[in-house]
Amino acid sequence: MPRNGAPRLAIVGAGPVGLEAALYAKRLEIPVTVYERGRAGEHLRRWGHVRLFTPFGANVTPLGRQAILAARPQQKLPADDAILTGREHVEQYLMPLAELLGTSLRSEAHVVQVGRRGYFKHESPGDAARGRQPFVLLVRQKNQERFEEADIVLDCTGVYGQHRWLGPGGLPALGEAQAEAQIAYGLEDVLGEKQKDYANKSILVIGAGYSAAATVSNLAKLAEAHNTTWITWLARGPQSQPLRRIPNDPLRERDRLAARANNLATRSDANVEYHAQTVVELIEPLGQGGGFRVVCRCAGQRRSWEAERIIANIGYTPDSGLYRELQVQEDFATLGPARKGAGPEALRCPEPNFYILGAKSLGRGSQFFLRTGFEQVRDVFTLIQGDARLDLYR
Repeated sequence: MPRNGAPRLAIVGAGPVGLEAALYAKRLEIPVTVYERGRAGEHLRRWGHVRLFTPFGANVTPLGRQAILAARPQQKLPADDAILTGREHVEQYLMPLAELLGTSLRSEAHVVQVGRRGYFKHESPGDAARGRQPFVLLVRQKNQERFEEADIVLDCTGVYGQHRWLGPGGLPALGEAQAEAQIAYGLEDVLGEKQKDYANKSILVIGAGYSAAATVSNLAKLAEAHNTTWITWLARGPQSQPLRRIPNDPLRERDRLAARANNLATRSDANVEYHAQTVVELIEPLGQGGGFRVVCRCAGQRRSWEAERIIANIGYTPDSGLYRELQVQEDFATLGPARKGAGPEALRCPEPNFYILGAKSLGRGSQFFLRTGFEQVRDVFTLIQGDARLDLYR
């Protein structure tokens, strides 16, 4: 630790949870550096055209509001019940927070890996002596590499950058790895900047969650104006309607999306055909600009489709490469950190002073809300400060 006794805090990832943690640290006068591989709010920017399910008031904190309005007295924040797009949330909330961090935020700084000075992964498990040595961060920025140190590390990198695979059992389908660069695994802006890539094309959409539902709904809207657009929607589950609607769903936007997507899957007059019980086995590119032939097992029968575009909204998985040389125990099912205890104690890893917050803390679990991440920020600082009553949100 530095001579003044304050721990040096490194936060990896400048999304909503990483920025919130940095703001919390600043208020507590803890020296903090935030490393962001791209720009602040990078993952939200990538699906910025999509509306959040949760209203603005659920995606901000009292600490964040106070900090922004103190620095920008003339700024008017959205109403608590406003439903923003990802891009609007970045512009109206995350960017003002990022600006408050000043030089503590380092954009385009990729933390490749984190290790422990003087220790390999296998050495001294459970020994508090590991925690007395600093972390070493391998940072890559502007084609240069350097080592930096920290006493505490928060991994807030999320999961959006690491897609899952299309094939049986979660494996890559045959040919998928070779065709990966030609497949869209994220939420494509098919009504905006990517419209020309999808209008009047045959498109295969694979997945059965809300991301796939949003993609299909937007493509169906595109087909209303470009009527030779054709969408084939493939889902692994057996349901005739891809999304299970939640009774009395408190998130109206989520319920509206489920209702529209289910309607599209069962109608016969939209440019959408839906096939359940379908697993992709082979992806075969048909030459330059020729699209793909996709072979599947559909309800036990072998079927194939030809499509000009493939959108695979099949979920994301955590990247453990960042902490490969640290003693982090993964849950065998989700690949998120294994949890022991309750409350703040659930955030502890076997590696002292290393914490995983945000969507990555759930591994492959998809039911993450920003409110959960903010509660984790509050809880982790009770551990860092050794004060169970500490709560800057009160």
